[in-house]
Amino acid sequence: MNAPVIKLAPVAALQTKKNHYTPWIIALVLASIAPFMIYPIFAMELMCFALFACAFNLLLGFGGLLSFGHAAFFGGAAYLCGHAIKNWGLSPELGILVATLGAAILGLAIGSIAIRRQGIYFAMVTLALAQIVFFLCLQIPFTGGEDGLQGIPKGHLFGLIDLSATFSFGGQQLPLALYFFVLAVTFAGYWLIWRTVHSPFGMVLKAIKENEARALSLGYRVNRYKLATFVLSAALAGLAGATKALVVGLASLSDVSWHMSGEVVLMTLLGGMGTLLGPLVGAVTISTMHHELASLGSWVTVTIGVVFVVCVMAFRRGIVGEIAYRLKRSF
Repeated sequence: MNAPVIKLAPVAALQTKKNHYTPWIIALVLASIAPFMIYPIFAMELMCFALFACAFNLLLGFGGLLSFGHAAFFGGAAYLCGHAIKNWGLSPELGILVATLGAAILGLAIGSIAIRRQGIYFAMVTLALAQIVFFLCLQIPFTGGEDGLQGIPKGHLFGLIDLSATFSFGGQQLPLALYFFVLAVTFAGYWLIWRTVHSPFGMVLKAIKENEARALSLGYRVNRYKLATFVLSAALAGLAGATKALVVGLASLSDVSWHMSGEVVLMTLLGGMGTLLGPLVGAVTISTMHHELASLGSWVTVTIGVVFVVCVMAFRRGIVGEIAYRLKRSF
């Protein structure tokens, strides 16, 4: 009687493994054909903002820590990457690596101070320290002040692949080398977030968010977990910012301003805090609205605000969060 069970178990395991990889394969296929369907530069910016939102969601959605200063890591890394490539002559991958490491170090410095407080005090500390970073980016000579750091070269990846090269398709010149490099960076960052959330570290992080006092009583060093999450989130935000600077060839004050910090909060809440797909949906929605409604001028902010209020009223858990709740599934 036990024989059928023994035979079916490997089949069930194989089916589970297949279903596990299916969303990744679908996402990779859709992302691979995206530059032939929409403007490639816009598609690359979407990926950078999506990674930024996912990095922030790791801190807020899974760690329960609301930061109002994440633009410091996003914009700071953009400036550092641009300066490293333009003035130090580093290759693009090394420039991004240096910028990501710089964002992690900055995250360690800010996080070490901020985690001493909780709730709104934590948020205000991150905002205050991020404003100091903004002031430094405004005053330090190499940043270009209000004009920003312009003319960041794309360079050669690993000294071999020219990221500025374009390929002709349908009468258009597509920067496919740069696009697939950005795609690889985005997928690597997203996989790291996914792996972190589903690791024992991620389980402890969720426990701390749900009941910090109980986690303390079980012997977990809560502040160390918070700091590690903060640093990882800062590093991934820096990775997104550095990649965006390479894509657009510019690092500006808007990347490091408090408006950017507020926008990533908006992306996360709109898509669904605490979900893995939510920040992606939120980032794509907000960025697309900025792009498509640019002709409205200052009314873009008002329009996005109205859409956000409507979505919050209709989808209290965010777009993906509400869908997941309705389907009783975890995205």
